[in-house]
Formats: sequence, C-alpha cells, structure tokens
Amino acid sequence: MSNLSAFPRVLLSHSPTPLEKLPKLSKHLGCQIWVKRDDCTGLAGGGNKTRKLEFLLADALQQGADTLVTVGGLQSNHARQTAAAAAKLGLACELILQDVAGVPQQDYYHNGNLLLDQLCGAVIHRLAVEQSSDLVLEQVVAELKNKGKTPYVIPLGGSNALGSLGYVNCADEIIAQSQTLNVSFDHMIVASGSAGTQAGLLAGLIAQQQNIPVLGICVSRSGLAQQTLVETLLKQTLTMLNIDETCSDGKVKANGDYYGAGYGISTAKMSDAVRLVAQLEGLLLDPVYTGKAMAGLIDLCQQGVFKPEQNILFVHTGGSQGLFAYSEVF
Repeated sequence: MSNLSAFPRVLLSHSPTPLEKLPKLSKHLGCQIWVKRDDCTGLAGGGNKTRKLEFLLADALQQGADTLVTVGGLQSNHARQTAAAAAKLGLACELILQDVAGVPQQDYYHNGNLLLDQLCGAVIHRLAVEQSSDLVLEQVVAELKNKGKTPYVIPLGGSNALGSLGYVNCADEIIAQSQTLNVSFDHMIVASGSAGTQAGLLAGLIAQQQNIPVLGICVSRSGLAQQTLVETLLKQTLTMLNIDETCSDGKVKANGDYYGAGYGISTAKMSDAVRLVAQLEGLLLDPVYTGKAMAGLIDLCQQGVFKPEQNILFVHTGGSQGLFAYSEVF
C-alpha cells in the first residue's frame, strides 16, 4: 500500500468501488475489457472527483474554511461533487461556471449537473465563454473575505498534488482487487482532462513498483500538451509522497485523437461508444469524458493496438449525470 496515512482525509466515497469484467463488450471488441467503477463513489451520483475531495476537504477543514470555491464548465462533474461535499460537511459553496462554445442548447443550461448543483444549495456564478474565470474567482474570494468568511479555493478539477492522492489510493485498490481476482492488467485507460486522475494513478503504481501503462485519452487538448500537464503534476505528487520524481520518466502517455473540436463538444465516435456500452452492458458513460475515452479504447482495439489476450482496465470516472444536458445529441 502507498503511504497515505500521513495525509488527513475526510471519508466521502463508497470505496473500494467495484472492479468488474465487461463480458459482452469484450466479446464484441475481441479484447478482455474490465472496468473500475469510480462512477459508484457516491456523493450526488459519484465520480472521480469524490476521491480528490477527500484530501482537499480535510485540508480545508484544518484551515478553518467555511466556504468552498471552485471553477469549471457549466456542466462540471467536479462542481457537482464539490457542491455535494460542501452540503455533507455543512459548508457553503460557490461555483464559478463558464459556458462552453459548441455545446447542445436544449438542456445544457438547466439540466444535468447544473440542476444538481442547485439542489445541493450552491451559489452559482455563470460566466460567458469570453469571461475570465480567474478574474471572477479573485473577485468572489475577495468578497467572501470582506464578509468575514474563510474561503477555500479548490483548483480546476481538484487536480493539484493533494487532490491527486485520491487516485494514489485508487491505484492501491486496483492492485488489491487484481490480486483477489487473480488477473494482471496489461493496460489502463482513463479520460485525461485536468490531469489529477492520471497523475495519481501513475504515482500510486510507481509507489508500489507496478509497471502497468496508463494511457490518458485527452478530452480537451492535444496529446503532447496533455502529456506535459500530467508529467508536471505527477512529479509534484511523487515529491509529496517522498518518491524521486525521476521515477516518472517515460511513464506518461496521452492520446489526443478523440476529443474532437474541443472540451464538451460532442463527436460521433463518442455518441456511438456511449450507446454501445449502454446496450451491451447497461453501463452509462458520459458525453464529455468517459464517452470519448471509451471511443478511444474501442478504436485502439479495432486497430489491433490492444491484443485479444490482453486485459485492459477502463477507469470509469463517472459523469453520466451530464447525459441529461446532452439529450439532443442522443
């Protein structure tokens, strides 16, 4: 196990989350496909951000915070889970949510994650595409301090070194579960956006001297740009764990072939992947992250990059609540 005992943690997640074989999808693709069900972490529908928030909110409470503040897209899964965590811990929550160009119009502005943010009682600051979220963040924090509040700013996606510890913990779970199931994984696939999930998984594997490749399927930028982002965060996370940062050399792989025109913008391969997995396995993916990551996994299987005898673990980071904001796409 990775040494996480030195870091305060607030228990928010239903964990360990299940690790399951997807038999019909495996047969369809001709590869052995497994899924780590981090859509099942709980907290207003679950998702990967819950693990990160366990460490971030422990830090917030230690600092005496009474208000959580974070930023994201209008349909941010991270914002939903932050709002739910704040409600659970009796904290106020202010969300700075930015419109995204090229998204559906029918339900995007009132359904999905945005509806759940409101149900959890968060104060929402809606930004146009062209507005600066950094500037508004500064203004909101200043206003809260002027009112005598103690805000705690959570970075985009909860993806700093402290938040990434949530996926160091997840890597520990995966290793333990694989031993129980007597299965060795040849590859892991994960949607990679703000970088904390991929960086945390790699840090956890490095800490346990497990050499399983973790491929990040990009959801918002090129493979090279994403690789640089993950590498930087991975080194910071290893340093926090007192592990030599050079252990990260050559570990980060990112594929930018599947994110399409940009973050949150639908692709035909994404919608096909979401439908296929729902109809074969009754498993709901999301249109922004896991749908695009699964589109990548499917294509790589069909190209023969992944071999029939290999065990491929898809890390399901949640987000199916966002499907309701993309109804017209489906």
